[in-house]
Amino acid sequence: MAQHGKRYREARALVEHGKLYDPETAIALAMRMPRAKFDETIEVHIRLGIDPKQADQQVRGTVVLPHGTGKSPRVLVFARGDKVKEAQDAGADYAGLEELVEKIQGGWLEFDTAVATPDVMSVVGRLGRILGPRGLMPNPKAGTVTFDIGRAVREIKAGKIEYRVDRTGILHVPLGKASFSAQALQENFATLIGAVVRAKPASSRGQYLRSITLAPTMGPGIPIDPAKAQTAAAAA
Repeated sequence: MAQHGKRYREARALVEHGKLYDPETAIALAMRMPRAKFDETIEVHIRLGIDPKQADQQVRGTVVLPHGTGKSPRVLVFARGDKVKEAQDAGADYAGLEELVEKIQGGWLEFDTAVATPDVMSVVGRLGRILGPRGLMPNPKAGTVTFDIGRAVREIKAGKIEYRVDRTGILHVPLGKASFSAQALQENFATLIGAVVRAKPASSRGQYLRSITLAPTMGPGIPIDPAKAQTAAAAA
C-alpha cells in the first residue's frame, strides 16, 4: 500500500474526520494546507443522485466562472472564410479547417478546447474517434458548435468551462488555483453549484446533491455539506 508523504499527512490532519464543512470554511481550510511546489488547482467533485445509465439523466452543461480557472485554455476553431478571422480576432490560438484536421489525424493535440461552425461539422466529424474519447469534440450542448465564433472564443478564454457527469454519477470540475483569493474561489464555487442545480434532470428523484468534496491537486479531500452549498449558491 502506498504511503503518503509528510506534506500530505500534515494537510490531512487539518480535516476533521466525519465533519461536513460549509463552503467558506472548506475553502479557507484548503488554502491553509501545506502547498506543493506548484500552483495547485482546487477541484470540486460532486456526486449526484442520478442514474447515469439513463439518457434522460445525463448532466452536462457549461458555466462561466466569474474568476476563471487560473489557466488560459488553448482554443482551436474549425471554420472557413471570414469566420477564421473572427476567431483569430477573438483570441483563438488556432483557426482553420482542412490543415488542422490533417494535423490532428497525424497525432497533434496541442489544444484544450475545440469550437466549430455548424457548416464544417461534416469535415470535423472525421475526427470523432480521436476527439470524442478525449472530450474535445465540438458539441452544440456545450456551446462549441455555433456561428457566433467570436463570442464562444471570448467566453472560453474568460473562464467558461464544461462539466459532464461520468459513468459513476460524479462531476469533476476545476474551481481555480490555490493562489486565488478566498473570495474568488467562493464566488466560483457558488456559480458552479448554481449551474449544476439548475441542470438537475426532471426525472431525478430523491437527494440530488449527494456529496461534495473540495480538494487541492495534491491534497486530501474536504467534505462539504450539500445543503449549505446549495444555500450559498442561492444567495450568490
